[in-house]
Amino acid sequence: MSQRRMRSWLPSLRPVVPVGRRHTDAPEYSMDPRAEEENAQSVEESVIDAAVYVDGRRQSGPVDLSRLRDMVPERPGAMAWIGLHQPSDAQLLAAADQFGLHELAVEDAIVAHQRPKLERYGDTLFVVLRAARYLDDVEEVRFGEIHLFAGTDFVLTVRHGQAPDLSAARRRLEGDPDLLRLGPEAVLYAVMDAVVDGYAPVVAGLQNDIDEIETQVFNRDPRVSRRIYELSREVIEFQRAASPLLGILGDLEAGYGKYGTSEEVQRHLRDVADHATTVAERVDGFRQLLNSILAVNATLVSQAQNEEMKHLTEASYAQSEEVKKISSWAAILFAPTVVGGIYGMNFDFMPELHWRYGYPMAVGLMIGVSVVLYTLFKRRGWL
Repeated sequence: MSQRRMRSWLPSLRPVVPVGRRHTDAPEYSMDPRAEEENAQSVEESVIDAAVYVDGRRQSGPVDLSRLRDMVPERPGAMAWIGLHQPSDAQLLAAADQFGLHELAVEDAIVAHQRPKLERYGDTLFVVLRAARYLDDVEEVRFGEIHLFAGTDFVLTVRHGQAPDLSAARRRLEGDPDLLRLGPEAVLYAVMDAVVDGYAPVVAGLQNDIDEIETQVFNRDPRVSRRIYELSREVIEFQRAASPLLGILGDLEAGYGKYGTSEEVQRHLRDVADHATTVAERVDGFRQLLNSILAVNATLVSQAQNEEMKHLTEASYAQSEEVKKISSWAAILFAPTVVGGIYGMNFDFMPELHWRYGYPMAVGLMIGVSVVLYTLFKRRGWL
């Protein structure tokens, strides 16, 4: 990691070990094989936006990141919102020191590649969301990850990956001061809504791929099995990202009364829950449909193999019948040849060689043997 990347955007840089963390604690490692991707982004580029909001309106003027928390007025409806994109470990540790974030939540945000979840640490809400976007050219679903810390007067979003761009969500909220003045929970709604809205193109892309696969299956395309398998993996991964949202929204709903969530935010979160439920049902349907398509494809492949075996059996039977006929005629012709060969040796001392009726007897023997063989082969169906 370069020295430039290790510089924090906050002067109160903590050591590598978070506040309160003992050196004997075991570090957390990602189980994702892609977790070690190199990030060449500079510290300045990782700070996407930072602002202080009072009564739903952004305060003008530069923001001192080193004392952002102190710039928030102690009044209802005032909060700070800072957005980071793939920040360095030092930045997250410094943010944890300034906003009083729990070390376990910070550790998850540093390691990334977490499952979607919701956790509460005192007055701070920690939410992990997995965003998705569909790449039609390679028929692949790419996933991003958002870690959101929401306190009483601040929101910190940490984004890993390209989707979604939370700048659009920020602009949307800034255009609706009445909603934004409801505080960090309104920001949480906007972020979750952006994630769920981003699922719609993914669902449409997967539906289109499944339609194409159905056509391939009934056209007996030999490449369709591999495509079904690859798309099934994408659907399973997408299901792992989308389905936990229902549990997260359910946990939020269970805490509405305890944490005093406003009615307006509750209505907006219920709308997100409706959309998330639709997505989860569609994805579950995709998975079942792909299993059915795979079973149908296996049946069609088995039928094709049976038909091929039938054709091969019929061809083998026909060939066997022809061999029987050829063998029968060869045997019929072979018998006179044997008799003719014996009596054509012209030895002096052979039975009936000089007999007056020797020739008619030899010819009659040839004909008789041939007739007998023909009759036998005919009865057995060889001729």
